[in-house]
Amino acid sequence: MQQQQPLKAAIWMIGSILSFTAMAIAGRAVAGVHDTFEIMLWRSVTGIVLVVGGAALFGRLGEVQTKRLPLHLARNISHFTGQNLWFWALTSIPLAQVFALEFTSPLWVVLLSPLFLGEKLTRVRALAASLGFAGALIVARPDFGALNPGVVAAAASAIGFAGSVIMTKQLTRNESLVSILFWLTLMQTGLGLAAAGMDGHIGLPTAATLPWLMLIGACGVVAHLCLTKALSLASASVVVPVDFARLPIIALVGMILYHEPLDIWVLVGGLIILGANLLNIRAATRAIILPQRNVTNP
Repeated sequence: MQQQQPLKAAIWMIGSILSFTAMAIAGRAVAGVHDTFEIMLWRSVTGIVLVVGGAALFGRLGEVQTKRLPLHLARNISHFTGQNLWFWALTSIPLAQVFALEFTSPLWVVLLSPLFLGEKLTRVRALAASLGFAGALIVARPDFGALNPGVVAAAASAIGFAGSVIMTKQLTRNESLVSILFWLTLMQTGLGLAAAGMDGHIGLPTAATLPWLMLIGACGVVAHLCLTKALSLASASVVVPVDFARLPIIALVGMILYHEPLDIWVLVGGLIILGANLLNIRAATRAIILPQRNVTNP
């Protein structure tokens, strides 16, 4: 069995957090010109160029496998759906609110991991996920009494992301990062092309939007590389709650770039999120160290 390394996984998740934050900024920059399907299409085109080019450069194209194509397809449909809803929500409601609703995803992952991944649902993991989600709600304080389409889209995107995370964890048990990223970018290019062309028109990148679309594509690859690597180092219910740290960061970005309100509750929620992550990582690390000590000192 692969040894769990939660601290290293958390470090990889920092790269994922920064990449998703940059992708949100770029997504807003092009939203007035491209619809969400077009954004996903050009994101995936950029991604496949980077993945294939990088794999070829390092001689790793031979790692691409075809044994689990149905799981790859299911994973990418789940992610494609969640990502489109996420990009659309970015233009409809404040950034902090989008991220807060997206962060119901770890709750789904923690609850579904025992069923689909065979991971043990401990009281500490359940507590960490619940505290993280509570912190997210404190930061964004969404008005559930007056739901609008943007709120519904952001909440629904969480289900798509949760399914993607669970299936990614399943794939990391048998396939390399190169194989997972190759099928991610290839399949999502196909899905993006089909969806963007439904109205008979696909908007081409302009001089103004091309740099942003390339940034979205590059950040998408880096984010998934970091997330997939983190999932290969630790269990999904340990890795995913770390992503809650993205919320206070994006709240600050929203305040600085888009003049979205920021108050003391963002700091309060952020501290709760940080505490939940530290609790989760500490418990996971302790669970690894104690058996090792028992073997060394019977």
